[in-house]
Amino acid sequence: MTNNKPLKHFIGIMFQGLFWLLPIVAIMIILSWLYRKIELLIGAAFRVIGFSPEHNMLLWEVIAIIIFLLILYLLGWLIQTRLAHLFELIFCKIPGYSTIKGLVGIFNSSKKGQHQVLVVAVKGFGKEGYNIGLMYSQKESIIKDHYTVTLSMSPIPNGGFMFEMHKEKILIIENASFDNNLQYLLSMGTKSFADILNTEPKELNDLMTFDQWLLSSSPTKETL
Repeated sequence: MTNNKPLKHFIGIMFQGLFWLLPIVAIMIILSWLYRKIELLIGAAFRVIGFSPEHNMLLWEVIAIIIFLLILYLLGWLIQTRLAHLFELIFCKIPGYSTIKGLVGIFNSSKKGQHQVLVVAVKGFGKEGYNIGLMYSQKESIIKDHYTVTLSMSPIPNGGFMFEMHKEKILIIENASFDNNLQYLLSMGTKSFADILNTEPKELNDLMTFDQWLLSSSPTKETL
């Protein structure tokens, strides 16, 4: 039997690079689309006042860059205000905006609160054994005290299954990130999660339940 380990390793590393690059490429597409629109508007404005963009390329580019940077600043400011939702409805009309926003949100596993990506262990497909999955949100399901856990497929984690699990049945793998889970999936079992986290295996009783995680993450009131 031929040894496919080098090929699997190559494919795994290749997909890691692909999934690392996707959010960057997606953002560049959006920025490029926005910049082209600004250039078209400035070119039209130049022609209205009697200037030809073809003969004023430097001025045209400088103004376009300044306006582009001001728009980015304005967008950053709006995100922190209540107007963010209104403007998001407008931006959703930009081709690919919703998809890109989702990609960036998923890959940004350092976020806190309801947008933090948690790596968890659950009983998903059988009575015996556990599956390692992700919680992309800590919002409660339509079923009381249940939360959504996603189990991705290996080696290409672009699909999977979603389960509504009781909060006491979800075990948190602490210090694990979305990137760690991606490495685990791409390795196709050649690496254990303990290897990826560079830690010793733990007993089930030593893992924190999601219910305990919620209690530890909730803000505590200061006592006088």
